[in-house]
Amino acid sequence: MTKHHFDTRLLHQEDFRDKQTGAVNVPLHYSSTFHQESIDEFGPYDYSRSGNPTRHALENTIAELENGEQGFAFASGMAAISSAFMLLSAGDHVLVSKDVYGGTFRVITEVLTQFDIEHTFIDMTDLDETARSVKPNTKVIYVETPSNPCLNITDIEGVAKVAKANGCLTFVDNTFMTPLLQKPLDLGADLVLHSATKFLSGHSDVVAGLAVTKNKEIGKRLKFVQNSFGSILGVQDCWLLLRGMKTLSVRLNQSSQTARDIAQYLHHHPIIEEVYYPGFSFHAGYPIHQRQSAGAGAVLSFRLPSKDCARVFVDQLKIPVFAVSLGAVESILSYPATMSHSAMPPAERAKRGITDGLLRLSVGLENADDLLEDIKQALAAVEQHAPAAQV
Repeated sequence: MTKHHFDTRLLHQEDFRDKQTGAVNVPLHYSSTFHQESIDEFGPYDYSRSGNPTRHALENTIAELENGEQGFAFASGMAAISSAFMLLSAGDHVLVSKDVYGGTFRVITEVLTQFDIEHTFIDMTDLDETARSVKPNTKVIYVETPSNPCLNITDIEGVAKVAKANGCLTFVDNTFMTPLLQKPLDLGADLVLHSATKFLSGHSDVVAGLAVTKNKEIGKRLKFVQNSFGSILGVQDCWLLLRGMKTLSVRLNQSSQTARDIAQYLHHHPIIEEVYYPGFSFHAGYPIHQRQSAGAGAVLSFRLPSKDCARVFVDQLKIPVFAVSLGAVESILSYPATMSHSAMPPAERAKRGITDGLLRLSVGLENADDLLEDIKQALAAVEQHAPAAQV
């Protein structure tokens, strides 16, 4: 049977149509427990922490879209990431992209250390450094590409080969790209992770995390962790996430085109010091990103000369929401130093290029001309009001 294109698969999954009624949407199974017909043999569901039909439909869907075998739905992106790290044991070591999301940085540096799990942050865009940094007790290489918030690109296939050569697992955070634009499992990764709060949901109304693997042993172990910790996604949020995912292609494709237009404008603006966007041919990771991804995505970051300049820009901007998070139908402007990476000490942020003038923009579905005009007037205000010495 021919496999349909991604856009079609988003809308037509085996679990979407209710077999009893023909309903075209997955039913919400609001039940904490399930009746069993026999003392000797239980049915597929017994208690909703361990499994629920609505959650099962979501887990099957993300597994199919990522070309994996087994999916898992968690209460948040960090619940998914933290649960994945619970596959490690005391004395193990993990290699991590140095420019990783602040919440991931926090759990690695402040939680895993309590369980005697070691870590090293490295420039994972450098495969030689990655290979040199592997230790005898390294069990996981953790990749975030494009990275948050400076959008550096890591060669997933290259890292996976290093990992396999050293008996390690490769975990990849695929939040920015989603399976529409990037499929890490096809490139050799062992586990894919998502903050499904972002592009997969797309409507700023769900907090959720997902994980996918095609490795049966990893799936078995992660299922045990999910059931033991119980940080599962609730039925209502599973249903909302499934609904949001149906429009992923049209949302992300349109947002990505607008993001390209904005990135190009910002690149040529004299007050902008640098634009971080993997769609630029001069981006250091462009050739790798072109090879492993189907697009540049809808997130970009840019650097103004100072915090004062950033403050004026934020105050003047009218359309984007100024908030944490990304990947929604509305554009979201964030200030990484006090939002996504507030858990990272200032010295660590500085090492990663997260300056006081850095802003991250997740482009939504507003009219592109309206967004550009809004950005132009905000930058004009920066030029007019910011102290000359800081501009």
